[in-house]
Amino acid sequence: MTAYIEPAPHEFAANYLFDDHGLAPFFAADSKVKAGGGSQGGEFTHQGEQWTVTLYYQDSNIVHPGSELPTGTAWQLDEMREFRLSVSRHGKEDHVGEQSFNVHIAPRWQGMQIEQSDGTISEYSVPDGIFEAVNVKIQGSNIEFHRYLDLLQSAVATVSIRSDYFKEPHEYSNVQDAERYVRVHKDASGPVHARDGPIVSMAHLLETDREGYRKLVQNDTDKHGETLPGYYHTVTLDPRRIREAFPDHALPKEVKHYYAREAKSQPDDSPLAHPKVGASYQVSRWDETLGVMPDDLERLEKELDQTVLSVLADAGLNISPVRGDGPFVADAYFEPQTTVEGPEPVGLNLTRIKSTQESVVVKHLTDGLSPVQWESLKTLVTDGGEIAPADIAENHGRHVESVRRALREMDELVVREYADVRLRSNYVAELVHDAVSEAEEAVERAAETSARALQAAKRGMGEAMSNFIAWAARHDIDVDDAINRHGDDLKLRMGEPDRETPRVIRKGFQIWKEAGLPVERFRTANIRFNDGSVANAWRYLDPG
Repeated sequence: MTAYIEPAPHEFAANYLFDDHGLAPFFAADSKVKAGGGSQGGEFTHQGEQWTVTLYYQDSNIVHPGSELPTGTAWQLDEMREFRLSVSRHGKEDHVGEQSFNVHIAPRWQGMQIEQSDGTISEYSVPDGIFEAVNVKIQGSNIEFHRYLDLLQSAVATVSIRSDYFKEPHEYSNVQDAERYVRVHKDASGPVHARDGPIVSMAHLLETDREGYRKLVQNDTDKHGETLPGYYHTVTLDPRRIREAFPDHALPKEVKHYYAREAKSQPDDSPLAHPKVGASYQVSRWDETLGVMPDDLERLEKELDQTVLSVLADAGLNISPVRGDGPFVADAYFEPQTTVEGPEPVGLNLTRIKSTQESVVVKHLTDGLSPVQWESLKTLVTDGGEIAPADIAENHGRHVESVRRALREMDELVVREYADVRLRSNYVAELVHDAVSEAEEAVERAAETSARALQAAKRGMGEAMSNFIAWAARHDIDVDDAINRHGDDLKLRMGEPDRETPRVIRKGFQIWKEAGLPVERFRTANIRFNDGSVANAWRYLDPG
């Protein structure tokens, strides 16, 4: 098996709900804080590492229930408090000081009320099936996801709270945030955030142009206003779009290429001078939840790691370095090392998706589109929201059935669902937008062609010469004024050379001959292209 670079854990947040012991964990925290005069602290060892813990309290907006809860449990606390645990790797082992997590312990009971900042009181929604419980919100960084629960149990035991209170999370417990990352050398990371790189490609090529969620951020200016290419580039994709690149993935994600705030001022030998490439779970981008059980966390880690590896591979980075660190840079929490236990990277096939969509657009444009189809496409690329065939018909004075028929004949370009229609993907939308714009420019060129031909006729150049002027205008070619001065060289100025250039020049030559103008003069014409290159016409007339 191939060994791949192993991403490291970064941010993590989860809500753990514990109801096996009711409110006992909450009452225990209150007792220990009071016994310590407002806080309790200590140190513990976990997997050979030294950790510190502090238990303290904070004010609460939970309404005091009186002497008894709505559930019938006696309440003997005079004031409402909530509790926190600050857990950190010992400073002698974590010199950066960012391997830590904070725990917020809050009570839950049916009928619990909270007071809003404006003084209004409302009932807090406690899930059905939960009688009394504690909600434990954990937020941490640079710790393996599966370690948080064990570390929590060790931490509470250190401040003399029973660890078994926090042993079995309720099924409603869920992950709120998680990220895995690698640090890449700044000289190697450019292809990740380049215009044709995987971050941009995933934003533009996936799913329909109006369905699902995607967001592309490209910020090359740091917090000090200085330019730093790739400073903060992200793409966020919901489950529907993520499956276009990763068919067996379900979790919505953000893919990131980003630098530290002070990156530009760091020397090259500092890890902070080099960017991170990461993938993070985006809980707000779907209606489902991800649990906190070992299988859930394993799935989370696998999807995030596979996303990171696939993006790196698509950008051409070596994700299996056999000597040294390859394109990666070690930091306090990421050590470039390979493992055979991680997931295989997925070939994103974004180029294939792009090529397929280009072929579809070219096919339809080459086959020719009816006026109704052109009108429909123009509306789809210029209208920003949902659009119905009836709206397209009304905008262009067409019968709605004519529009529906035109859309049915473009199924490869558009998606029709219920009363709405949209272009099949954002990339298709871009291609069609370019085609529509080009068509509008062609209409303008056609009008200009007619005007120039008419002027040529008025100057007595004859129909054949008018045709030559029209040919030049149609292909946006500037013809030097020396046409009528037979002793001067003929000069042509045109756009960038491409595979159509020989055909266009040969057609112009044919029209030139039909105008009765000197053949050799056109053959020796000087052609200057917009990219600065120069050629003689005879090279296109006598290829090979």
